[in-house]
Amino acid sequence: MADVDQGSALPTETTSPGLDSLNNDTVSNGTDSINATVTKFVSTPEGTALAYGSLVFMALLPIFFGALRSVSCSKSKVAAENDNGFRSRNSSDMPETITSRDAARFPIIASCTLFGLYLFFKIFSQEYINLLLSMYFFVLGILALSHTISPFMNRAFPANLPNKQYQLLFTQDAGETKEEIVNYEFDTKDLVCLVMSSVVGVWYILKKHWIANNLFGLAFALNGVELLHLNNVSTGCILLGGLFVYDVFWVFGTNVMVTVAKSFEAPIKLVFPQDLLERGLGASNFAMLGLGDIVIPGIFIALLLRFDVSLKKNTRTYFYTSFLAYIFGLGLTIFVMHTFKHAQPALLYLVPVCIGFPVLVALFKGELTEMFSYESSDEILPHTPRLTHFPTVSGSPASLANSMQQSTCSPRRRRHTPTSL
Repeated sequence: MADVDQGSALPTETTSPGLDSLNNDTVSNGTDSINATVTKFVSTPEGTALAYGSLVFMALLPIFFGALRSVSCSKSKVAAENDNGFRSRNSSDMPETITSRDAARFPIIASCTLFGLYLFFKIFSQEYINLLLSMYFFVLGILALSHTISPFMNRAFPANLPNKQYQLLFTQDAGETKEEIVNYEFDTKDLVCLVMSSVVGVWYILKKHWIANNLFGLAFALNGVELLHLNNVSTGCILLGGLFVYDVFWVFGTNVMVTVAKSFEAPIKLVFPQDLLERGLGASNFAMLGLGDIVIPGIFIALLLRFDVSLKKNTRTYFYTSFLAYIFGLGLTIFVMHTFKHAQPALLYLVPVCIGFPVLVALFKGELTEMFSYESSDEILPHTPRLTHFPTVSGSPASLANSMQQSTCSPRRRRHTPTSL
């Protein structure tokens, strides 16, 4: 949803001293002449290509691995349900299903949120707003990054080290009205992941470094693709079509999107410096890609992967088709942006190709009816809770999933992992 942009200035120039071009301009006040030196940085072709290529690569990572993990997540949920009441499954790992009604409302909710942020930045001090947002995303980023790296930690954790179990439980009321607010069970592996993620979080808070920003951004995107599930292809078309209009309007129709994207100091976008070759890790002239342009097409691509699995043909035709379509659409976005030197709504290019290419393949193979009749929530996710509101505990889907589960058997493990972007 956020646009693809070239950073803080368009075209790619910044007023930092000591770089490539020095232009001596004479400024006259009618009696005196003052020699003013204006320093501009112009990105080299190599630096620009490196930045754009890195953005594309980083965008593909959460889509590819998030889609694979979405299938594993779905299968694990079915196995847990068959084992009498989610006993073997973490409630925060339960996918949330987006229905057609949710998809139709989402562009309206997103527009209200975006315009509200725009007004906040216009009325209140940007410094204090970003301070509050930084603390909020500090917590969510740590949890998201912990959830992202936990599978790798499970493989890398030495078998000879003790893996102790812990529980953090908060309840309200007593007796028959007693209700769990937080029931967070974790082990030593989780603590190691949390410590590692906290180091990145502190780095981000103190330095706002672009690498720390990207680590959090990738974690948010992967969690979103993994845990936000579209129930069918029609819902995906509704969601992508609505956000197509949303993105085009707020980027081309107003300056709201670009203003918020540049003012919002939070890991809601991936960035990569175009002056990395000249300045190293201290570079500051960034190209950027909003997480919405990764997650929204990503959950549609993940749906097509689950559709491939449901066909039981040992092929991934629709997944690879949509994945390649995404690469093509993102490349086209960058080409247009670089040519016209103006921020572009990425969904303007991504939505037609991500929907159009798989539909054409299905039409050619005679599987179009089967594609649109496929129901992810029935075949793979038989009892997935609907996404009806934003969770209220730790900003995580775990609270939503927990509130909608009516089983008397409590989950053995619950984590609160942010996926809402």
